[in-house]
Amino acid sequence: MHVKKGDKVVVIAGSDKGKVGKVLISMPKQNRVIVEGVRMVTKHQKATSQIQQAGILHQEGAINASNVMLYCDKCKSGVRAEIKIENGKKTRACKKCGSVL
Repeated sequence: MHVKKGDKVVVIAGSDKGKVGKVLISMPKQNRVIVEGVRMVTKHQKATSQIQQAGILHQEGAINASNVMLYCDKCKSGVRAEIKIENGKKTRACKKCGSVL
């Protein structure tokens, strides 16, 4: 999968197209990601104990990983990444400007 937890991404398809956020959870087996502030869903929560309250929660839903691109702060847009090997370590860099993502 081309994105990992903690990456800054931009949504390129769907109702939240154009939004930029951080990847909160990456699910490689399902090819899905949860992005901060994207695809907000309403969940009705039932109280399971005396401490936890019942109510309506608003939380992020999962979207397909193909609908997001890595975001480059220098280019201010979604970009493809290339793998660069520096000092024996693999790093991801922007294809357009070459800055490390």
